[in-house]
Amino acid sequence: MEPANHFTVLRRYWRLLVGCTLAALVVGWLLTPTGDTVDNAKWKCKVAITPVAGAGETVRADQVLSYAQGSDVATAAARQLGIADAAAVIARRTVTADSAQMLSIATTGPTQQSCSDLAAAYSAAIIKGFSDESAKSAAETVKKLQAQADAQQKQLDDVQQQFNRSSAGDQPKLQPKLTAASTSLTATLTAISKLQNGAQTDAIQQWGSIDARQSAGNLLSSPSRSVRLGLAVALGLGLGVVAALMLSRMDTRLRTRNAVEEGFNLPVIGEVPQLSRRLRRLREPLVRARPSDPAAEAYRSLRSTLLLTGPDALGRSAAGHTGWERAEPAPRRLADPAPVVLVASGSSGDGRTTTVANLAAALAETGREVLVLDCDFRHPQLHAHLGVGGGPGMAELLSGEQLGELDELIRPTNVAGVSLITGGNTTAYPAALVLRAAEVLRRARRYADVILVDTSPLLHANDAYDLVQHADAVLVTVRSGNVTPEQADRVAELLSRTGVPVAGVALLASFGPAGRRRRTTAGGGPAAPGGRSDRAALPRAVAPAPTPAPVVERGTDRGPERGTERAAPSWARRDALAPGRNGAGPAGPGRNGHGPEAGAADGDPTGAALLREAEER
Repeated sequence: MEPANHFTVLRRYWRLLVGCTLAALVVGWLLTPTGDTVDNAKWKCKVAITPVAGAGETVRADQVLSYAQGSDVATAAARQLGIADAAAVIARRTVTADSAQMLSIATTGPTQQSCSDLAAAYSAAIIKGFSDESAKSAAETVKKLQAQADAQQKQLDDVQQQFNRSSAGDQPKLQPKLTAASTSLTATLTAISKLQNGAQTDAIQQWGSIDARQSAGNLLSSPSRSVRLGLAVALGLGLGVVAALMLSRMDTRLRTRNAVEEGFNLPVIGEVPQLSRRLRRLREPLVRARPSDPAAEAYRSLRSTLLLTGPDALGRSAAGHTGWERAEPAPRRLADPAPVVLVASGSSGDGRTTTVANLAAALAETGREVLVLDCDFRHPQLHAHLGVGGGPGMAELLSGEQLGELDELIRPTNVAGVSLITGGNTTAYPAALVLRAAEVLRRARRYADVILVDTSPLLHANDAYDLVQHADAVLVTVRSGNVTPEQADRVAELLSRTGVPVAGVALLASFGPAGRRRRTTAGGGPAAPGGRSDRAALPRAVAPAPTPAPVVERGTDRGPERGTERAAPSWARRDALAPGRNGAGPAGPGRNGHGPEAGAADGDPTGAALLREAEER
């Protein structure tokens, strides 16, 4: 993916980015302290404690470790340092047993001196406290042993008296007893002597000097709330970017120009940029309300493409027609029937109605009179875009409830040169209303230079598919991110079955560049994969036809090319040998269902067949 497309993805998922950033900010706020605190882990000091010489047998490491982790030592160290809160001292020290005869005390502090002072105070508190506890315990033991020695001394005295009073023959029998009593007393006195000597010195001692090192601190360990909140914002934004890119990878909906062309197998002839919320709320065509907006220029570009590549009749403008300000619209000559352009889409929400309204306003700017037919009987909305109120319209006309000429139903709009027949208010089933569509469209061709038809979505309603066969050309609209490749392929398949020429696709809500364009052939179309011919590379909905003789352009607004000869575009031509679109053979009913004469009109874009039909009548 190119960098420009990465920025497009991030712009598309901006709500996800904001949500992840805010969530990380809230979590960081809740997990950090209220204010900025001192970094107590900037320096680390370590000191070791071992038993004194000769006390290794009496001093156990587990006893010293249990005592060192108690609160009495922390209180004594805090008192020595002049700290009132002993909990702060406990939070800055760690006591572990490195071996059976050695303890390790690690302390932290904001400065080297404070860290070393805490290690020294804690070491001294452990040595003095444990030594005092040992001396107290030894004194109690000496007291017990002294009582035991007194009893043994008395026993020895008694045995000695018996030995002295006994005869020479009995003394050998009392000698072992006298020796045992003397040995016991000697052992007790020896133990008392050792305990008394040990109580006079410390039981444990500090081994070596204090090892002080500067901690390798980083931003992640910083206790500052502002720093942590900044890191939380960066982390949340990073997670949002990763999530957005992953969602973009998993999202298969068509968003770019290349993806739309590949999905529909049709060229994109117009790209309308994403509109702001304020512009989307407008209830009138953007071409009229904001004529200088980039989106309005995009609709004019779409109009120019249709005029240059559309049916030959689309390039003409009826002379003398100045708009629908007159009280009674005058019918056009039957020799110049207006072309019918049907605007279709695959799904709802593709901007079909908005495109019809703006395309009508753009065509009216060229001096053409545009008649818009609202055939979206399920959700008619064109009257709201063109400033027309409710009333009878296409529904009543197609159902037979409204009789008479179209003049009674054609209504002026808020755009000069554009008139509208609304959708109407009938309650009939929409699919049943299109049975008379051919006759209504034939009559409507006499009242304008261009006929634009709005329909229901092709994939949601069958009435749109029935109307396609009565049009001269089809314009497909798609909103970026609203259609999947499967839906686009289905729309292209439905249009190719009708045989109606498809002008191309209008891509709405385009965010930006689509990346590198596909390689094109000399004819301007997409390059055929695998070296296929140009004819094989044509879009499915474009029926290739033999190249006809050049035709003379009769447009009034084509600039320097006015009155010159040009070849009719392939999608605007009719194949005279092709069977009729209503399912009949070559001699069957024609495209508009009016018999052989109308069928011949498939190869005559100027409407000569309709003229012959009128003369016969």
